[in-house]
Amino acid sequence: MKQSRFTEERIIAVLREHEAGSKTGDVCRKHGISSATFYKWKAKYGGLDVSEARRLKVLADENAKLKKLLAEAMLDNAMLKDLKFKKMVTPVARRQAVAHLCSSFEVSQRRACEVIGADRSSVRYLSLRPDDATIRVRLRELASVRRRFGYRRLLLMIRSEGVLINHKKLRRLYAEERLQVRRRGGRKRALGTRVPMELPQGPNQRWSLDFVSDTLTDSRRFRILAVVDDFTRECIALVADTSLSGIRVGRELDAAIARRGRPTMIVSDNGTELTSMAILRWSQLTRIEWHYIAPGKPQQNAFVESFNGRLRDELLNETLFSSLDHARELLAEWQDDYNTVRPHSGIGNLPPSTYARLTASEMQRDGTLRCVEGSAPRPVASPSHTGSNDQRIPPIAG
Repeated sequence: MKQSRFTEERIIAVLREHEAGSKTGDVCRKHGISSATFYKWKAKYGGLDVSEARRLKVLADENAKLKKLLAEAMLDNAMLKDLKFKKMVTPVARRQAVAHLCSSFEVSQRRACEVIGADRSSVRYLSLRPDDATIRVRLRELASVRRRFGYRRLLLMIRSEGVLINHKKLRRLYAEERLQVRRRGGRKRALGTRVPMELPQGPNQRWSLDFVSDTLTDSRRFRILAVVDDFTRECIALVADTSLSGIRVGRELDAAIARRGRPTMIVSDNGTELTSMAILRWSQLTRIEWHYIAPGKPQQNAFVESFNGRLRDELLNETLFSSLDHARELLAEWQDDYNTVRPHSGIGNLPPSTYARLTASEMQRDGTLRCVEGSAPRPVASPSHTGSNDQRIPPIAG
């Protein structure tokens, strides 16, 4: 910074000349300054001697330094708060954190490294490792088929295919792809299928089922098994009882199949009744594909969840059930009204049974199916290559 040619002593001397009686214009011409500069000096140093002016300048410099330090400390605090929930254990995570700070707060790489305590040499390091895309793809394929194999067995299988790879490198790739085998807990349950599902293009191609609970007037709780056809939106079954086991669910599905025909796929959540050995045995005997949604993702079973909302809003919340027989009677009446009278916005404001008859006649006439506007459903779940359904599908309103 260029130092001013006017020191505090000289500025005080100029002001003393003006106080002695000299005119402002004469003082400014004599010392080669503007009148604005003179009046700024007068406002700042008027009535002060040389020592007081020096002390004022020192205080101003210290104040500027403190403001700068405070601003830097607040910026560091803001950057650390932005990275509060980010784990920075590995060098890769530190590189990502430094890049994020440089782009978000427009600071230098040196400053970002100082804030998070990272070494600049590790941040600037460029890896020379190959991406090993072919080995990663093959490793995922083997892990999806051999779901209970660890990295050692997968290493033997990959080496048997003629690929030379170190066991430590394969273990690193195995961990980066998150293929670790999870320890099983509890008894064995039905696993179902995780393959991508096709969109239903006709009735009885995909059924969805779920449970709804309510209370009788005597405070006894009962459950309702709801089964819905995802294409026609028909309510196939409403079964009410105080207890609905996996065996009972299979028996009710057999009765529904006897009335309507055999579905191609059934979709459900991961409830204990639906993942029991009874359901696994029933699925194997009937050869009906059973698909489980991802845990904690009810939106992947949107059709029956939407139906449950209509059922609770239009019947369960509006009625007091005195007994189980009373509940079954009203559920049967509401099911008939839902299927034959109530318009459904997802199928062109038609009742589900009417829409089912129209689609059946359309298919018989020309062998193809032209869906009513709004009736083509989206996939319930779309699993990734690792075998878990994690894609977020928005719910479809009924």
